[in-house]
Amino acid sequence: RFRKVLTIVRAHTKLGLTATLVREDDKITDLNFLIGPKLYEANWMELQSLGHIAKVQCAEVWCQMTPDFFQEYVSVKNDKNRRLLLCVMNPNKFRACQFLIRYHERRNDKVIVFSDSMFALETYAKKLDKPYICGKTSQSERIQILQNFQHNPRINTIFVSKVADTSFDLPDANVLVQISSHGGSRRQEAQRLGRILRAKKGTIVEEYNAFFYSLVSQDTVEMYYSAKRQSFLINQGYSYKVITRLASEEDNLFFSTKDEQRQLLERVLLSTDRGEEKDEEPAGQLVQSTSSVNRRAGTMNSLSGADETTYMEVQRRPTASAVNRSKQPKHELFRKYR
Repeated sequence: RFRKVLTIVRAHTKLGLTATLVREDDKITDLNFLIGPKLYEANWMELQSLGHIAKVQCAEVWCQMTPDFFQEYVSVKNDKNRRLLLCVMNPNKFRACQFLIRYHERRNDKVIVFSDSMFALETYAKKLDKPYICGKTSQSERIQILQNFQHNPRINTIFVSKVADTSFDLPDANVLVQISSHGGSRRQEAQRLGRILRAKKGTIVEEYNAFFYSLVSQDTVEMYYSAKRQSFLINQGYSYKVITRLASEEDNLFFSTKDEQRQLLERVLLSTDRGEEKDEEPAGQLVQSTSSVNRRAGTMNSLSGADETTYMEVQRRPTASAVNRSKQPKHELFRKYR
């Protein structure tokens, strides 16, 4: 889409603006001939010291896998989706997330929890009784949740999927907890950090006024992905504090017993068997208007039933004018074909 605009629109000068000049493929080099060379790059640490963006404390929380989950993780080497879901649904990671939410809500902080896994997003949010936003959430419901998050003192935590990586403006949010991500994407890590980078009012510039937590299951592929994701922010001057122990047994958290952990494991295995790992924006929503015409945006997949929509030919009833025309006398040449 970006290339198409550059070829269609004629312009004497082209100027590109981005906060994250990074991609995981080699297409980033194409910008040199599509637009031109990089002229200026702001220093994030300088912007932070001047108070233009928040001062963020980044932390990587290592969550040890429970024996049952780790045993299942090792045994399914050929099923990538199941292995990743086992990492996300690690009971110790859930407990760490619950601990962080409880801790920061007591400080009256505004917390955003990110999850690329749709199953994990719904499970975490429903278990902790928090609102969540994903691709299936309607526009009106999204607005309602976001307004309550910003203005309602009783709603201090929301769960969001990857749909909130961009175009979500939440200036009051100052805590971000990441429980799952899209592999080793450096750009996604920077985009999610940007959700809490807005300058905070009434805070001291020299002190940390925002917190970014990345929850990682130990001895899993998440450790490799996490190191790769952090490289862009580290190059910008950020540093990650490693936390190896966060929640204790005395914190009265969920999934503390073996029975609860086994029941959770059964749900995870059942969800992967059913293939319940999807998080997509709706293909199209009905647009209401004041006229009698309804416009529905969709894709070609809709015509083949890919999103539960079936293409059918419907023969309409003839109108009164058409019936009257059929009764009019016809030329004898066409009478034989009636």
